[in-house]
Amino acid sequence: MRRRTPTATFILSLLIFSLLPFSLLARPFVLVLSQEEFKDATSDEASAVDPESTEWDEFGDSDAGKSEEELDPGSWRQIFEPDSTFSTTAAEPSTELEALYYSGVGKMFSAVTSAEVRLTEEAAGEIEAAGESGYPAAQSVLGFLWGMGLLRERSKSKAFLYHHFASEGGNMQSKMALAYTYTRQDMFEKAVKLYAELAEVAVNSFLISKDSPVIEPVRLHNGAEENKEALRKSKGEEDEDFQILEYQAQKGNAGAMYKVGLFYYFGLRGLRRDHTKALSWFLKAVEKGEPRSMELLGEIYARGAGVERNYTKALEWLTLASKQHLYSAYNGMGYLYVKGYGVDKKNYTKAKEYFEKAADNDEVGGHYNLGVMYLKGIGVKRDVKLACKFFIVAANHGQPKAFYQLAKIFHIGVGFKKNIPLATALYKLVAERGPWSSLSRWALESYLKGDVGKAFMLYSRMAEMGYEVAQSNAAWILDKYGERSMCMGESGFCTDAERHQRAHSLWWQASEQGNEHAALLIGDAYYYGRGTIRDYERAAEAYMHAKSQSNAQAMFNLGYMHEHGQGLPFDLHLAKRYYDEALEQDPAAKLPVTLALASLWVRKNYDGGFLVHVIDSLPEVYPKLEAWVEEVLLEEGNATILTLFACLLTVLYLRERQRRQAVPVPGEVAQPNHPNDLDVPAPI
Repeated sequence: MRRRTPTATFILSLLIFSLLPFSLLARPFVLVLSQEEFKDATSDEASAVDPESTEWDEFGDSDAGKSEEELDPGSWRQIFEPDSTFSTTAAEPSTELEALYYSGVGKMFSAVTSAEVRLTEEAAGEIEAAGESGYPAAQSVLGFLWGMGLLRERSKSKAFLYHHFASEGGNMQSKMALAYTYTRQDMFEKAVKLYAELAEVAVNSFLISKDSPVIEPVRLHNGAEENKEALRKSKGEEDEDFQILEYQAQKGNAGAMYKVGLFYYFGLRGLRRDHTKALSWFLKAVEKGEPRSMELLGEIYARGAGVERNYTKALEWLTLASKQHLYSAYNGMGYLYVKGYGVDKKNYTKAKEYFEKAADNDEVGGHYNLGVMYLKGIGVKRDVKLACKFFIVAANHGQPKAFYQLAKIFHIGVGFKKNIPLATALYKLVAERGPWSSLSRWALESYLKGDVGKAFMLYSRMAEMGYEVAQSNAAWILDKYGERSMCMGESGFCTDAERHQRAHSLWWQASEQGNEHAALLIGDAYYYGRGTIRDYERAAEAYMHAKSQSNAQAMFNLGYMHEHGQGLPFDLHLAKRYYDEALEQDPAAKLPVTLALASLWVRKNYDGGFLVHVIDSLPEVYPKLEAWVEEVLLEEGNATILTLFACLLTVLYLRERQRRQAVPVPGEVAQPNHPNDLDVPAPI
């Protein structure tokens, strides 16, 4: 039997690593690697990583100075952030087609805000004119409109065709839509190529020293209810907590200055990114002795974010930060020495020393950077096994760039067996953090401002691109707000049937990506026939999917279906097992599970009896009783009368009780109350 090398043993000991992207209740993305998947890399395979050059290109600065419009052609930033300082492009369109495109998109969003169908038709006409003339961004939006069925019959084939043309023209959002479409159809060979390109654009926007905060799209709902706590923390400058923090910063609190700068630099807590404001606050914080700002000032000067790029100043700030025991700054210093920026010449030995200092102090960026050096043989002997080891350590701590490198490894088949589906999934995680993710921020801003129609349109665009959170948010808006969602259908505002069908489709897509609440709602839709035909068997399949994600409600529903033989075999033993599992999963289910077990006992011991008929009739009686309570008892006038009647009964009851207590016991003579017993002054 072959003996495992220490490196192989180490890698196999790290079989699971996770990131928390786009999850329902922080569900991790879990990758499990087996011995069969691990393999030795030959020299030919190792050289396939970068056959032309060993140049450090993983943080390539080719994209660092580009605006979002250049990285994401046709971006809607001009519409949603017209005064943004983040973009360096001119606000005015450069061509007639571009002007026509932005005019159409602007009218489209104005239409869903003002509920004007005519304006929507005008917007669609302008977008069509630009698209038919070959403008890629307009073709991308046309693909979106055909996919939604907005003022036209829904056509997946036409949507695909327009996205294909837009993708060929360089539109990134269409590439995301196509990659997601290919993934759903298990066409991973095509999907992986698109996601690899998109992930490369995304990863080049990450920082050179410390990790960028993971800014996840906010989930509007928690189950069926609005996620009030998450929304409260996303109000940006209107958030009371941020206003207090900003007030403290203005009063000279160095820590508050740093945090305000951090919020503006990354666009946290619902704030729009503003590098100029971030730079100002970081400089003020440094003057007050706040060391953490030094590292981010190094980042700002290295990337030229809100200031002219200056690698010499970047190195100075990073060096000062490292002296304050901010070990992640060593990553930035190592990067500058690898590239030869701000220093006399490239020095791989010194770069490796800095990366090792970062890694030795538990900075995951150091592990990632060392992994790249060994993968590409930069200043060291190329060692793919060791590179994989470093990448897995970094990925296990949520380092997104490590996921990108592992995706490439599985894509090419170096160090591990080629695994295209897994490479596709890893690329997708990184690609979803690209510049096009700004759509999520604009959607949230619109929702918080009460513009539900605009929020729905933006989330629908992201849903088409494969964002699970956007899919569930768009579906929830349709279910929650109904007509107020401003959903546009084939011939105007969506009918009830169109809304149900669209929500059903969105929930289904979300459930495919692991959203257990979505799977539960899909099951309910099939069980009750909401937006689709009633189908108990498909309902059971959806509940099984939710059950596999440890959803207690789904377990209870499966028990009920076994108890009544609906879509599943009639089996009281399996019904009890599912009821018990629901209680084990969620102690709050004790009351319904107890009632369900009581029902099982009655059904088992009195099969065909009167009590069983009563139990079976409850699902029909309850909705009628609920409707009667809502329509009769809870109607405003009736509720007032019932309240007064209840008060009258209470008064009469208390009076009768007082009268009975006052009746003397037979054989006794009632004595008059003494005046002082009633706190009445005694006569003099």
